[in-house]
Amino acid sequence: MDFEPFFKEYRLLVEKVDDAFRRVQQEYGDCVLCKEACSDCCNALFDLTLIEAVYIKENFDRMFTGDRREQLIERANRADRDICRIKKVAVQALEKGKPEDEILEDMALKRVRCPALDENNLCAIYEVRPITCRLYGIPTEIGGRAHSCGISGFKEGVAYPTVKLDAIYQRLYEISTALAQGVESRYSKLADMLVPLSMALLTDYTEDYLGVKLKDRSTEEK
Repeated sequence: MDFEPFFKEYRLLVEKVDDAFRRVQQEYGDCVLCKEACSDCCNALFDLTLIEAVYIKENFDRMFTGDRREQLIERANRADRDICRIKKVAVQALEKGKPEDEILEDMALKRVRCPALDENNLCAIYEVRPITCRLYGIPTEIGGRAHSCGISGFKEGVAYPTVKLDAIYQRLYEISTALAQGVESRYSKLADMLVPLSMALLTDYTEDYLGVKLKDRSTEEK
């Protein structure tokens, strides 16, 4: 399968995201406190869209082999088990009638070490890290609610340039939809898929997994 046309669109979005981060950093350098080995954002729970998951896994397979790859896979397995337990508790709370907003707030406080974070608190996949990671450290807004890194210098109640995450996620969904349609997946909800980074690293995005429709060979031969 040739994912490159979809990867190209994803990389264009990444460039815009990185540019937005740089602009805020240049204007508010005293507030953006991101630095090497700062791993505050590397323990938060978040999911990847289909295009991000496939892109990161393709690059992960390219970047790592042997013992180093096995170490990262083992970390991914541990992280994925932890995330599954957290999500199971959240589902049980929802079934018992706990408000969804409260459940999401509780989950936002959960900490699971990212499998890509190495022994020196450096990101092993930094060059292809998710968009969520690329924007951490500057003010963002989703669903009308603003957020910023807890250890940044941005002050509550002060107006700052804010990245609108809703628009970015919409674009990620559009690219994911194009990918699902491009491979002619038989799964109607494939583009809606959201998975943690740990699961993305553990998954082989084969034709079977993506639900690629098998063509009639006899028809092709004719």
